[in-house]
Amino acid sequence: MARQLTRRQMVGGTVAAGALARWSPGLAQQSAPMTLFKEVMLVDGTGAPSRLANVLVSGDRIADVTEPTGRRIAAGAARTVAGEGRVLAPGFIDMHSHGDPLEDSYESFLAMGVTTITLGQDGDGPRIGKDLDPRSWMAAVDRAAIDLNVALLASHGTLRRAAGVPDSVRRPDADGLARMAAQLESELRAGAFGLSYGLEYVPGIYSSAPELANLGRVVARHSGVVMSHMRSENDDEIEASIDELVSTSLPARPHISHLKVVFGKGAGRAQQLIDFLETKRRQGVDLTADEYPYEAGYTGIAILFPQWALPPTDYAGVIASRRQELRDYLIARMTRRGGPEALLIGTPPYAGKTLAQAAQETGLHYADLLIKLGPDGGSGAHFTMNKVLQDALLRYKQVAFSTDGGPGMRHPRATGTYAKLVEEYVVRDKVLTVEEMVRKATGFPAAILRLPDRGVIRKGAKADLVLFDPAKVKARSTYVDPFAMATGFDLVMVNGRPAFEDGKRVGKAGRLLRAV
Repeated sequence: MARQLTRRQMVGGTVAAGALARWSPGLAQQSAPMTLFKEVMLVDGTGAPSRLANVLVSGDRIADVTEPTGRRIAAGAARTVAGEGRVLAPGFIDMHSHGDPLEDSYESFLAMGVTTITLGQDGDGPRIGKDLDPRSWMAAVDRAAIDLNVALLASHGTLRRAAGVPDSVRRPDADGLARMAAQLESELRAGAFGLSYGLEYVPGIYSSAPELANLGRVVARHSGVVMSHMRSENDDEIEASIDELVSTSLPARPHISHLKVVFGKGAGRAQQLIDFLETKRRQGVDLTADEYPYEAGYTGIAILFPQWALPPTDYAGVIASRRQELRDYLIARMTRRGGPEALLIGTPPYAGKTLAQAAQETGLHYADLLIKLGPDGGSGAHFTMNKVLQDALLRYKQVAFSTDGGPGMRHPRATGTYAKLVEEYVVRDKVLTVEEMVRKATGFPAAILRLPDRGVIRKGAKADLVLFDPAKVKARSTYVDPFAMATGFDLVMVNGRPAFEDGKRVGKAGRLLRAV
């Protein structure tokens, strides 16, 4: 047996080559930087019970995982990180994200343990200028230093426009459908992981089943996933929306973005929906979903307007000819959604104010203020969900986690989601075990995206890791202070390199990931 290295040789600097060679000649030949996580509580992302382990990182991969009493694999590590009772888990994979890593800082995502984000959601993806083809953006990301890993989806609205199908066209002709399919094919070949829809937004709101099914068949050929902000999330329409997603996606895998039931209430209603989803799965549909742990969504105020007032309709003409009809519609819509106090505006000039407060400030009725702003006039947090129902859905085994957030978004989900899941759902309320919470944040999302070497801690996997004491994790952001970063995630590693430590970003080791 090789002799044990001294503490001076192991900690605080690079191990001497001679000492390392005596300890492990194989490791001595490796030039990649190595880190030992010593005696951590390993939560590996599979849902298996936690266990005490040593984890060795070499370069961008996990070199080995052993029991602390087993063979000493880690003596050659340039850095040793003592577990001290803390959890070591895979980095969290955010299933629904926004923003652009070429322009935005994702430090607040790293602060809550996120190492991979999924962009291109809601039918709208990041692009460079007026170039609607994502391949130029992907090439730029390949060249850039970015905070974390990025998985990109093809975006229905963006590719529709790239294929030359105007928003005003409700039913593309055969040539238009062919151009869309060809554009999607090129994006999937470039490495997109699937396709996203935003069916409550322009232009997805104008699409029909033949258009969607035509694209679903293309995704299926690439074994991709179809993620959808569905046609409606209202309590009386959600099952029909899921049926549309399933029928137009197959044989591709359908996935429900930010699962929620607007206006629905109670655990009983949640169980009805879970039973509905389970029926689909028993029929052979690989149907999954993601969710965030908040009762307010965040989206543009266009969601309040009738379709006949949305772009590319002449909005000035609508006001001139149908103003009273529009006003009545907005009052009815907002009344059902909890009134003007239930919308917290997140964009200037009324950011941080409820619609009721903004209306009082301007001296206008809230409906008249909405008409003045118009469907493109802002975004906000919409308080339309029931906590009991949403929490029951969140515990459902086929639901992964997401933020639906992006840098600068005035919603605590963009800065607090994963910290809240640990702080409240694992530690305080004990409705999730730490193993199940981590599975829903890591291994399960990786399986949905089909990331073969991420989301779990095992030998040979990529070293996206997060080290934390669950009892010390805090989600500090609120609706009043949405930008406060989470605390308690002591070390976040992306591709084998420290990315966040001691409360701040310390490196940029992210990569653009591509579907295989």
